[in-house]
Amino acid sequence: MSKAKRTDTQSPAQHVADSHDLIRVHGARENNLKDVSIEIPKRRLTVFTGVSGSGKSSLVFDTIAAESQRLINETYSAFVQGFMPTLARPEVDVLEGLTTAIIVDQQRMGADPRSTVGTATDANAMLRILFSRLGEPHIGPPSAYAFNVPSVRASGAITVERGAKKTVKQTFSRTGGMCARCEGRGSVSDVDLTQLYDDSKSLAEGAITVPGYKAGGWNYRLYSESGFFAADKPIRKYTKKELHDFLHREPTRMKIAGINMTYEGLIPRIQKSMLSKDVDSLQPHIREFVDRAITFTACPDCDGTRLSEAARSSKIKKTSIADACAMQISDLAEWVRGLDEPSVAPLLTALRHTLDSFVEIGLGYLSLDRPSGTLSGGEAQRVKMIRHLGSSLTDTTYVFDEPTTGLHPHDIQRMNDLLLRLRDKGNTVLVVEHKPEVIAIADHVVDLGPGAGTAGGTVCFEGTVEGLRAGGTITGRHLDDRAAVKETVRKPTGTLEIRGATTHNLRDVDVDIPLGVLTVVTGVAGSGKSSLVHGSLPQQPGADGAGVVSIDQGAIRGSRRSNPATYTGLLEPIRKAFAKANGLKPALFSANSEGACPNCNGAGVIYTDLAMMAGVTTTCEECEGKRFEASVLEYRLGGRDISEVLAMSVAEAEEFFGAGEAHTPAAHRILGRLADVGLGYLTLGQPLTTLSGGERQRLKLATHMADKGGVYVLDEPTAGLHLADVEHLLGLLDRLVDSGKSVIVVEHHQAVMAHADWIIDLGPGAGHDGGRIVFEGTPADLVAARSTLTGEHLAAYVGT
Repeated sequence: MSKAKRTDTQSPAQHVADSHDLIRVHGARENNLKDVSIEIPKRRLTVFTGVSGSGKSSLVFDTIAAESQRLINETYSAFVQGFMPTLARPEVDVLEGLTTAIIVDQQRMGADPRSTVGTATDANAMLRILFSRLGEPHIGPPSAYAFNVPSVRASGAITVERGAKKTVKQTFSRTGGMCARCEGRGSVSDVDLTQLYDDSKSLAEGAITVPGYKAGGWNYRLYSESGFFAADKPIRKYTKKELHDFLHREPTRMKIAGINMTYEGLIPRIQKSMLSKDVDSLQPHIREFVDRAITFTACPDCDGTRLSEAARSSKIKKTSIADACAMQISDLAEWVRGLDEPSVAPLLTALRHTLDSFVEIGLGYLSLDRPSGTLSGGEAQRVKMIRHLGSSLTDTTYVFDEPTTGLHPHDIQRMNDLLLRLRDKGNTVLVVEHKPEVIAIADHVVDLGPGAGTAGGTVCFEGTVEGLRAGGTITGRHLDDRAAVKETVRKPTGTLEIRGATTHNLRDVDVDIPLGVLTVVTGVAGSGKSSLVHGSLPQQPGADGAGVVSIDQGAIRGSRRSNPATYTGLLEPIRKAFAKANGLKPALFSANSEGACPNCNGAGVIYTDLAMMAGVTTTCEECEGKRFEASVLEYRLGGRDISEVLAMSVAEAEEFFGAGEAHTPAAHRILGRLADVGLGYLTLGQPLTTLSGGERQRLKLATHMADKGGVYVLDEPTAGLHLADVEHLLGLLDRLVDSGKSVIVVEHHQAVMAHADWIIDLGPGAGHDGGRIVFEGTPADLVAARSTLTGEHLAAYVGT
C-alpha cells in the first residue's frame, strides 16, 4: 500500500490518453440553436434544462447523440451500412471527445399486438428456455412456449441439401406455442352487425348504414338489384339463406343492371375495403365507423393468454408459462427465487436480475403479458432502461429524455439512484429534465434559453447547481419555487359518481368526483389513476348534458403532411384571407391541393424509398422546402406570402393576424388558444410527427377548448413543461374552471396538487398493492394528515 503511494507521488505528468475528459461542442446550429459552444465533462451527470422549445433536444439528441450514432455506423463494413439508415451530419462545426451513445427516449414502443413487456425485454426468452428444461409434461423446445411461433407440420418428401449430401425427410414439424385461433394476439375481432345495417328497414328504404353505401349508389345497387332477396322486405324477415347471401356469400360473377359485376357478401366486402387497411390511413369518417363496427373480445380458445393448449399444460410447481407472464413482476421475481435447479443455475441468476431490475426501477406492478403499446411514455422509457442496468459497458454516453415523466415524487428518488449508478460505473450521463429533484443531483448543469423557439437556442448558464441558483436565469429563479396550498377552495356544483370500478387493478372503487372545480387524481406510478379516470369516466355524460372531453398524450392521427395549422383548423381562415385579398380561390393556398409544388406534391421534401435501407429525405430543390408552386408565392397578405406565414411561430402569427391588413378574427382566436396552452413557440407548419408527448397533449387541449365539453380530463399536462411554464398552465386550468367547466387532472407535480380544489389519492402502493382510494379531500387536509406517501411529499414540498 505504502509502495503504491510512493510511486504515485513520483508519477510523471498526466498520461496523454487521460486528457480527453470533455465532450466539446463548437458552433452547433441544429434547429433553433444559435452557434452554441459548450464543454461537457465526461463520466459525470450533466442535466440540460430550459423552457419548452429552448433547444435542449436539438443540442442533446439532434447534435451530440445523432453524430455519435452516425460515427458508429461508419465503422461497419459497406455491406452492413447498406442495411442501415443513412444519417445526415448535424449542423455543427466541431464535435470532439464523443463516446458511444445509448439513447433511452420516450418514444412509445411499437403497438404491434404481439409485442409485450416480456418480449420487449429478454424476460420472455429466458422463461421459455426455463419451461422447456423444467416444465412437466415436456412439450418441446423453447419455441413451443412462444406465442409468436406457429406450429408447422408438413408431410411428403422434403429434400434437405447440405454440401454434396442430400437427405430426404418424409415429414417435418415445428412445435410453436401460438394459439391457432387468435394467432398469438390474445383477442379476436368480431363485426357488430347493428353498425352495418338497420334490420327494421328494407334495402329499398336504405337499410345499409356503412359509409359509402348511400341508397342509389353503385355499392348499394350491388345488393338491392342482385336478385338474391326482395329489395322491399325488411332485413329481419330474411330467410336463413337470404341472410347468408346478404352477409357472407362468396364472390360470384353476375350481371347487375346489365353490367358484369362481382357480387359478394357485405362482411367480406367491407373486410377487404375497410377493415384490412391500416386504420391511420383511412378517412376520419370511415375510421370512426371501423372503431364502432369492430369489437375485440378475449380469444375463447386461449382465454386471452395467446398460447396453445399444449403450452399452457406444461407446468413448473403448478404454474404454467401463461400464469407466470400474468403475474405481477414483483410476485414473479419471488416465484423465480423459489426455484432451485443446479442444471439451469446461470439462467435463473440472469432471470432474477432482470426481474429485480423491473422492481428496482419502479415497474414491479407490470406483468410480462402487458401489451407494450399500452405503456405510457415514461413507462416505455423505463422498460428500455432495464437492458442497460446490468450492462458491463463503461465509458459510454447515456442520453435520457425526461426520465421522471409519469413518476410520483416517491419514485423520483429511485430514478435518481439509477442515474447516479450509471454514472458511477464510469459513464457520461446526459439528462434533459425539468424537475428540481433531478437538477439537484447534477454534477454539471447546462441551461438553455432564454425563451422558446427563435427566442431560445443560446446557453444562458453552464456550471454547478449552486451557480444556477445564484445565476438569475429563468430556471435558476424558479428552482426553489414552492407553491403554497390554497387558502380557500371552490365549492363543487355537483358530482360525478363512479361505483364499483374494477378496471385493471382497481378494487371495487366507489368515489364521487366533484364537478365545477379542479380535481387532481394522484398516487404512485401503477396505483390505478389512469384506470380510474379513463376506464370509468367517458361512458358518463356530464351533469349539464355536455360530454367528457378526454385529452391524453397519445400520438395524433395524421400524416407527415399534418402540422399545427392543419390540425387545429387554422389553415382554413388563413387560406380564405389570402384568397379574398388576392381575388383567387382558397385551394391555391393549400399545399395539399392546387397550390402544391408539382415536384414534391406539396410535401416540401422528396422521400426516396431505398427498398432494403431506410428511406432518405431531401429538401425539394424546386420550392426549396416551401411546399408551394412559385406562382402562388407571388400573392401576399399583409406583405407576407403563404409560406412565410406557415414559417411563423404561433406568437408571431397571433400578432400578424391580430391587426392591420391581415386582421383575421377566426385565425386570431385559434392562435390565442395555442398561445394560452404555452405553444407560442411552435411554427405553424412544423410536422406533427416532430412534437413531444406533452406538446401533442397541449395541442389537443387548444383544439378542444372551443368544444362544448362540460368535463375535461387531462393526463399529466405538465409533462415536458419548464417550472416557469407550469404557472402558466395553472392559470389556464383556472380559467377553464372559472368558465364553468369541470377539470380532472391525473398528475404528480406538487405545484398542481397544491393548486387543486380537491385531491383523490390512490394507493397505497402499485399494482395489486394499489387500486384503493387512500385519501379524498382538500390539499390542506392532505398536508395536515400526512397519512399517505403523497401527503408526506406534498407537506415537504410546501414546507409545512
